Amino acid sequence: MPNWLQRLEEGLFQKSRGMGPPWGAVLRVLRYPAALIRDWLGGELNIRAMSLAYTTLLSLVPLLVFTFAILKGLGARGDLKFILQEFFRPLGSGANQLTDIVLQFVNNMRGELLGSLGLGFLVYTVITTIRKIEGSFNFVWRIDRPRSIGRRLVEYLSVMILGPILLAVTLGLLGSAEQSALARWLGDVEPFAEILRFAGKALPYLIVAVFFGFVYWFIPNTHIEPRAAVIGGVTAGLIWALVGKVYTAVLLYSSRMVAVYTGFAIVLTTLIWVYLSWLILLIGAQLAFYLQFPQYLRHGQHSIELGGSERELVGVSIMYLIGSDYLKGETPWNAAGLAARLDLPGIALAPVLARLERAGLIVATEQEHFLPGRDLAGILLADILQAVRTQTGGLAMEIQPVNEAAQLMRGVESALRDRLGSRSLKDLITRGSLTGDGHFA
Repeated sequence: MPNWLQRLEEGLFQKSRGMGPPWGAVLRVLRYPAALIRDWLGGELNIRAMSLAYTTLLSLVPLLVFTFAILKGLGARGDLKFILQEFFRPLGSGANQLTDIVLQFVNNMRGELLGSLGLGFLVYTVITTIRKIEGSFNFVWRIDRPRSIGRRLVEYLSVMILGPILLAVTLGLLGSAEQSALARWLGDVEPFAEILRFAGKALPYLIVAVFFGFVYWFIPNTHIEPRAAVIGGVTAGLIWALVGKVYTAVLLYSSRMVAVYTGFAIVLTTLIWVYLSWLILLIGAQLAFYLQFPQYLRHGQHSIELGGSERELVGVSIMYLIGSDYLKGETPWNAAGLAARLDLPGIALAPVLARLERAGLIVATEQEHFLPGRDLAGILLADILQAVRTQTGGLAMEIQPVNEAAQLMRGVESALRDRLGSRSLKDLITRGSLTGDGHFA
């Protein structure tokens, strides 16, 4: 990295944190778009958006079949067409054609034609698609632990069923309000008529912003602050609307491309628009993540690793917090709470938690809380240090050390075992830290 760019990054992400007004506040705000542009240019978000675009084309019809069946049962068949038209609106004149084609596919997929095996395949396609979406959002939020199978089935199916119902109710209420006597009277009075026309045009984008905010709050397998989800959803909704306008204008002036690709042009333009939509959605998720965890702004997607002594310090601290609250009967810790308490990015905390869990020192509940893996008196302090030193994956290196170095390290290990002895985590919690002579204070 050039020196000037390194100085710029340090001033933007580090020095601005303690800088006073007026430039301090400005630079602290500029950190967010700078970090988002850096992550976008990094390429990982692009790759995941491309993958999701391809997956969407495979699962779009099965998902719409499921949604259409629910809306049809509620007598709201037209609502699905309205949503599709608004989503495909940036495609210009091809939006209506594409909407009709998709709805024709949906109508052709009747239950009597599919059979139980085909219906099961559709449900499987939708669930695996949502799982892939969850994986992308967990990547943005630095979450290594996905939902359990039970939680996936319950939560995903709940959203798939309740989502269309809430959509139908919302659009039904809006339609009733639009046809009410008050709305007709306001439509004849200026400036209320202009306000109503603006509200009608802004409604689709408002629905998109609400949908984005809900996705940011629900999909990641962690606790999301409502403030971060709302700001991320509104920002992504505005970007989506702006990019849609620009994309429509580009298509209007790209008649040569349409002439070259002829009938395939609608497929190409649709694929690009689906990719852009996913990219915007992921960028909004990245913004929501940075709003909740601003300590990641400088590091971005780069890996953050702790040194050996730091892992030991963090490992003992984690066990102390989990064990202490367990003895007090308080709410168990989760990964986000531990990261906030230790002022440590969760991506650096995750390997330590994995080592402790693999050693059986902690266990994770269905709610992603951590509890001691066994009785605190049976967890030796030496076990904790050994666990965080143990490699969790990959092949272990076979080292042929120098004899003098090996003897030195054996002496260090022996002195450490003698110092800790049979002292347990419970002793550390109830009796305090060790003194210089190896006894508890």
